[in-house]
Amino acid sequence: MGENASFWESLIYAHPTCTTWKQEAEGSIYHLASILFVVGFMGGSGFFGLLYVFSLLGLGFLCSSVWAWLDVCAADIFSWNFVLFAICFVQFIYVTYQVRSVAFDREFQELYSALFQPLGISLTVYRKIVLCCDAEVITLEKEHCYAMQGKTPIDKLSLLVSGRIRVTVDGEFLHYIFPLQFLDSPEWDSLRPTEEGIFQVTLTAETDCRYVAWRRKKLYLLFAKHRFISRLFSILIGSDIAEKLYALNDRVHVGQGFRYDIRLPNFYHVALPETPPVPPPRHSHRLQRGSPRRKPAGVTNCTSPRYL
Repeated sequence: MGENASFWESLIYAHPTCTTWKQEAEGSIYHLASILFVVGFMGGSGFFGLLYVFSLLGLGFLCSSVWAWLDVCAADIFSWNFVLFAICFVQFIYVTYQVRSVAFDREFQELYSALFQPLGISLTVYRKIVLCCDAEVITLEKEHCYAMQGKTPIDKLSLLVSGRIRVTVDGEFLHYIFPLQFLDSPEWDSLRPTEEGIFQVTLTAETDCRYVAWRRKKLYLLFAKHRFISRLFSILIGSDIAEKLYALNDRVHVGQGFRYDIRLPNFYHVALPETPPVPPPRHSHRLQRGSPRRKPAGVTNCTSPRYL
């Protein structure tokens, strides 16, 4: 204990105390370095935040090196500040190279700004998603079919970038698909990774369309490597299915029958024939205790709550 106490005492009290303070302030270079440090540590996250931090900190260490060389004339202070300046400069060059390496075409950049950036997805994660689709945007001409009912296999997941897609079943219109919506999210969600299936609807381009397509097996491999991307697509697909259900909400009831989207097999509407009301018994004005209540006609059944 005595040795430890003497060590701390020598560390604290061995140095001479400042009896007199300098009256004049340090040079402008020193104050400029301090300002650069304060502003530099206010940087944010992400690639551009790192560029901001390393550029200002590097300039601050450079100013401190000049101050140590010209005013203080201390080789050790100059050496440390110059080494830190060199580290910040190397980091700035490295981050700049990374930003340049994840540059995308115009359509992918617009897709990132509209869909992925608001969710806080970084450019490095988005780059993995883009590489999974081979960084290719596919063109679908007007009145050409993306999928045909009962014929086209479900082997990919596609996202509409521009244009409008019409969804029909047996020639009957169901709803439209607009940009930033998946073309086949219900089909994707209805199958397990090991299952196969075919489209039960026809998807036709009403205008010239552009879309991005991820192959099914390749996308599942990406999900296996990066669970975060798997959860991201699960959220996007679930939200897309919900939007399609809301689009069908106004078209469920037609006349005396009911319409349902067979792309969503767990969502159906049962139409029962209307039955005339049964008058109550002449000598009874209310239901007897224990008597069953009638089920109204046209009751909606949903076997899976995830489509609600």
